[in-house]
Amino acid sequence: MTEAGTTFCPRCGDAIDAESDGVNRREQSLCDACYFSDFDLVDAPERIEVRVCARCGAVHRGNRWVDVDAEDYTDVAVDVTSEALGVHVAAEDVDWHVRPEQLDQNTIRMHCTFTGVVRGTVQTEEVAVPVKISRQTCTRCGRIAGDYYASTVQVRADGRDPGSEETERATELAHRIVSEMEDTGDRNAFVTEISEAESGIDIKLSTNKIGLKLARKLVEEFGGGFEDHETLVTEDEDGNEVYRVTFIVRLPEFRPGDVVDLRDDDQGPVLVRSNHGNLKGVRLATGDSYEASYEEADSPPGRKLGTHEDAEDVTVVTVEDENSIQVLDPETYEAKTVPRPDYVDADADTVPALKSRAGLHVLPDA
Repeated sequence: MTEAGTTFCPRCGDAIDAESDGVNRREQSLCDACYFSDFDLVDAPERIEVRVCARCGAVHRGNRWVDVDAEDYTDVAVDVTSEALGVHVAAEDVDWHVRPEQLDQNTIRMHCTFTGVVRGTVQTEEVAVPVKISRQTCTRCGRIAGDYYASTVQVRADGRDPGSEETERATELAHRIVSEMEDTGDRNAFVTEISEAESGIDIKLSTNKIGLKLARKLVEEFGGGFEDHETLVTEDEDGNEVYRVTFIVRLPEFRPGDVVDLRDDDQGPVLVRSNHGNLKGVRLATGDSYEASYEEADSPPGRKLGTHEDAEDVTVVTVEDENSIQVLDPETYEAKTVPRPDYVDADADTVPALKSRAGLHVLPDA
């Protein structure tokens, strides 16, 4: 006679306590012996492939390449293996560990031991999964090797060639922008090439976004402006048009430190202090502030007489009055009377002065 609360294993016929957990589920209605005869604690693949860039060391995860900054790929193999292994949903209090075994440069065997509690019974299972390191070339390195670029920033200047400090700063800014974008995880950011041009430099960049950022930074720092031109180069696999963009940055003709003789102006030369927006400076005859008109902006008509660096210390002979001062000419050593701007100290023994085709002008201290 069968006792109440007892059922039977449908496979072997042994009696099972009807109050056992999961007795109403088909799988759990088996007795322990039949249940564990088909039970796998761990579901493991026969083999795992890890795609690694041979150039930069990035690892392919999902549908993208990820920088891991690893000298070897043991930790990567452990992570990938742990993601690929599955533990039976019925297991509780699962504990596991992995022991990697390096077979050769490109193969790591992962010895995995799992322990869990199933139906109140401790189950242990060991699996060995070979992990193959497949060395390839990531999208980024492939583009770099192929000299890929999406934008070009041409650094030019009105009426002159850009100075070395301007071209060096443009190069520095390009690399800094790329570095900042790389720090945010952008693997599409890189400088393709920097080359000298007839009147400046050309900087080829991997994206249009970087080109636009660099053009804006240069104008923000040096003044001037930029314009952009698109060129259709191809279509992508989805049929979308792909353009390259050329950003032409034109720096102002006059820079801070330049001494400029402004045309249509009888008030004497100006020492340029700033060229952001409108050109701003100081009058060398009076010391008064100067700012170009809105229409002239950063390019008022004029000619460059020299720079503050060209100035020489000259001896003050005498201060004649509040508007004039007598100094020794740096070439002929003759005493010459020149305008005295208000920044000249009446007790000064020497003052910096620039001699040019427009005359001798006293400059403020640097």
